Amino acid sequence: MTDPMDTGEARALRDAVRTLLTRRSGPAAVRAAMESPLGHDDKLWSTLCEQIGVAALAIPEHYGGAGAGLAEACVVLAELGRTLTPAPMLGSAVLCGEALLRTGNDEACERLLPGIAAGTTLAALAWSAADGRWTPALRASDAGLDGRAHYVLDGDIADVLLAVARTDDGAGLFEVPLEGVRRSRVTSLDPGRRLAVVECASTPARRLDIGGFAEPLRRLRDTATVAVAAEQVGAAARALELTVEYTKQRRQFGRPIGSFQALKHRMADVHVHVEAARSALYAALVDGDPEAVLTAKVVCGEAFAHAAAEMIQLHGGIAITWEHDAHLYFKRAHGTALLFGDPGLALSR
Repeated sequence: MTDPMDTGEARALRDAVRTLLTRRSGPAAVRAAMESPLGHDDKLWSTLCEQIGVAALAIPEHYGGAGAGLAEACVVLAELGRTLTPAPMLGSAVLCGEALLRTGNDEACERLLPGIAAGTTLAALAWSAADGRWTPALRASDAGLDGRAHYVLDGDIADVLLAVARTDDGAGLFEVPLEGVRRSRVTSLDPGRRLAVVECASTPARRLDIGGFAEPLRRLRDTATVAVAAEQVGAAARALELTVEYTKQRRQFGRPIGSFQALKHRMADVHVHVEAARSALYAALVDGDPEAVLTAKVVCGEAFAHAAAEMIQLHGGIAITWEHDAHLYFKRAHGTALLFGDPGLALSR
């Protein structure tokens, strides 16, 4: 069976995104974007959406999208992961786009998805409590929504706020008016991942799902997990590439340090981990069953953590300075490992 991320169309998409990011999202540009008021380069995001259509990939054509799928979105996420480029791709285009599609509500999809697909509307999804699990943090009642949701991607700057809340029939997806909530940006381990806390106090909200959202929420969780795994694979591969390049240039005892057998073995181990992660991501995309998705979460997270740790070790003292990018890969590795649930819970499941 063909790897869905290695078809002719996927390779063309990868080349287009990589070419643009190479030109517009180098290390200095990434740091500037992280420190900007939005936490990302809005001009670069507009270019990605207008010229390549990245936000539209997983959205059907009749809702203003490109009608591709999750695999194509994962191609983009892997490229964004390679360069650590901050972008609303994961939270808005993938997470909120998928959540709306799972409601079965044509009116809501027709109203909200075209803007998300064009990249002109930034959407955020609130769901998790402080423990990071997928149990909804908010509670719906006749009075409205109550509670505090954590780890909301781009939650403080979003134009549209969606929320998963506990209901009498399990769970529901709600559209929440921005003026009815308190949104606060929080400091996170990863400076390239903008997170917020969303607080509701009897906030009026409009329920969007038709027929309950418990099963769609499970599928949404799987989609989010696979999307993060794609980002991890791209970042892990790039961390290895940068490490190999450095060991070819750094010299000790009159020879490149990469020529020493011990270091070759360590980099070979990272390569094996990265290739195992690619296989796990491929299986999750093709099979889509819960076990494959959970496997991808664990394997891809561990591969990225290993690659980032070895990147720091093999670069030596320079890697722990603020000026070097190794610490950014390390922070992204540990941040993504915990996003959408602790890996230990995935193993127990």
